[in-house]
Amino acid sequence: MTAPFPATPRVLTDIALEIDPDEALRFQGYQKGRDVPDAAVRALFDEALALGRRLMAPRAVVRWAPVARGDRDTLAAGGVALAIPTIGESWGAVEHVVAGVCTIGDALERRVAELWAARELPLAMMLDSVGSGAVESLAEYVNDALCQEGLAHGLRVTNRISPGYAGWDVTQQRELFRLCPGDAVGVTLNAACFMAPVKSISLLAGAGREARVDNYFSQCARCWMPACAYRRAPAARTVHR
Repeated sequence: MTAPFPATPRVLTDIALEIDPDEALRFQGYQKGRDVPDAAVRALFDEALALGRRLMAPRAVVRWAPVARGDRDTLAAGGVALAIPTIGESWGAVEHVVAGVCTIGDALERRVAELWAARELPLAMMLDSVGSGAVESLAEYVNDALCQEGLAHGLRVTNRISPGYAGWDVTQQRELFRLCPGDAVGVTLNAACFMAPVKSISLLAGAGREARVDNYFSQCARCWMPACAYRRAPAARTVHR
């Protein structure tokens, strides 16, 4: 099946991103439903959030590619071979993969460094957490957008995965960047497969008429789309502002 997706990488800009406060506070050690930040922490968070919103420039590049070959541990698409343990079991039959690189830019991390140097440590730490929460929300936003694109063409879109997690070797970051280079949004990869700016996330999702979406928990909780036939969890919060 050939879906009408561009064969070349596509940049997403003008992203109206809503930052999940629970996601940002998680990086401060607060667990949703168990830990309640006091008034001083909330005031510090609000200050960092306002500052972070002025500094962030959320953007992403994505690329759809038809799957040429797939088995239990490998997906070949777009001229690269992605070695992902048990991907065939996790995703089932996928006809396409879609790779992406998301970033909020480097202005926030530069400001964090300035705050550290000035010994304004509480604000530096909170601003860093806001940045981490923001890029996680951005990755969810992008995965949600890809889900909507897939559904428009009769394709189920899986949850996102990233090199370095769930047994996928971080060195595979090089193959993902071959599939979807990050330079279009100013993201580079060093010899150790770490991205710069730091507040960046790479991702891969699968798409197919019979793709498995039974572990599609986080996107469903944040997806705004009503009456989705593949919904696995009620919508609780959206990353769309």
